[in-house]
Amino acid sequence: MKLTVQHAAKATAGRVFHAARFPEHLTIVTDTRSIRPGDVFLALRGERFDGHAYLAQAVAGGAAAVIIDEPASVIAEVPTLLVADTKRAYMSLAGAVREEFHGQVIGITGSTGKTTTKYLLAQLLAGAYGDENVLASPANENNEIGVSKLLLSASEHHRVLVVEMGARHQGDIAELVRIARPQVGVLTNIGDAHLEIFGSREGLARTKWGLFSLGAQAVLNARDSESALRAASLPAPPLWFGAGEPGPPGVYITQADKLILTHGGSPLELSLDIRLPGAHNRANLAAALAAALLSGVSPEHLARMVPSLALPAGRYETIAIENGTRLIYDAYNANTAGMIAALDAFADEDAERRIAVLASMAEIGADAPAMHERIGAHAASRGVDVLLVSGDFAESVAAGAVAAGLPAERIVTYGENAEAARWLQRHARPRDVVLLKGSRKYKMEEIVSALRSSHTGRAVHGTSA
Repeated sequence: MKLTVQHAAKATAGRVFHAARFPEHLTIVTDTRSIRPGDVFLALRGERFDGHAYLAQAVAGGAAAVIIDEPASVIAEVPTLLVADTKRAYMSLAGAVREEFHGQVIGITGSTGKTTTKYLLAQLLAGAYGDENVLASPANENNEIGVSKLLLSASEHHRVLVVEMGARHQGDIAELVRIARPQVGVLTNIGDAHLEIFGSREGLARTKWGLFSLGAQAVLNARDSESALRAASLPAPPLWFGAGEPGPPGVYITQADKLILTHGGSPLELSLDIRLPGAHNRANLAAALAAALLSGVSPEHLARMVPSLALPAGRYETIAIENGTRLIYDAYNANTAGMIAALDAFADEDAERRIAVLASMAEIGADAPAMHERIGAHAASRGVDVLLVSGDFAESVAAGAVAAGLPAERIVTYGENAEAARWLQRHARPRDVVLLKGSRKYKMEEIVSALRSSHTGRAVHGTSA
């Protein structure tokens, strides 16, 4: 979208120096490594960096102008927009661009599955409208900086923006909604992620429900109890989605891989060729299909695209090791629902032995020991043959597994990731399959790297939690 310095100054209540020398249209960047001649460098400030320290580098790299909030950092003769706070200014500029965008904006949040749902939805929309007409949040850039960056990247030719929204504090989602103003809001679920931060499930639910604070059409999980309780507060009926038998009017994928639509007229049933593992990914796919339908894509067109869908890296990603062992890396992040979903999918793997390497979950609050015991019990009940555990709540996972019948001699507690890698190098056999699942805090990708360094590994497909 075209943003002028006059528009920027109005949106940020900033003071302009050398206005006539600003570019006609502003391209805002916050990283000096990506600056191209003519860009405008905005000096963000974080816990371990301050963009104001890189102003000279930005100008030397081709920045035509800068946006700052420190009067003492004004560089003589360099076109400058001086604002009260560069982070707030970045968000305000993103909001100004959103005002000029006339396409559709779809917001996605939830305790689990939001990145996967975003990834699937972006593929469906790109297949319908073309890659160049769909813009989606990259990786997990889902906070106020990432959402602002996405909006500032939008142009007139984009037809749909798919905006992932994450929360680290109460009220975060509503703040992101004020920037992005989605017409459609997909809430994958309200689980137990970050309960330590939000204090309670009620606090978490209230924050997630901020997705609908400006009237977005709600797309809700029919199996999510919190969404069911809150749906009556919406100004319009939601479009429901789910895996399993149909519930309230919406979009459902059955165990027989049938797409059933029960909203907006006569029910419609279509066959799907789904190549994604796990019931949880059927729910993520149903959410993506529901949002794509609201974007105007026909059910028949969507059904034809399903076989080609892939999942993002780090979600149930299968890696073949030379000795015949398969690794399943699903340690992008972890909470109770995601751990259970991964173990359920893991139970369906064809293998001689199933070895689960489970690091602890993070930020799940005072009930963490009981939640970890539940994970251990679920691992035992789903046919895990050997269990490796680590992290702050390794003992709780082990205790839950033993209580559910897994012999203690099949449980290994490890400290560093290198220990787990060495154990696997010594004990994993051809036809074994190994699940790596845990919080990002525990950097389980180190296990993958160690095993790849001892064997030539190659990723063979990606799938998710």
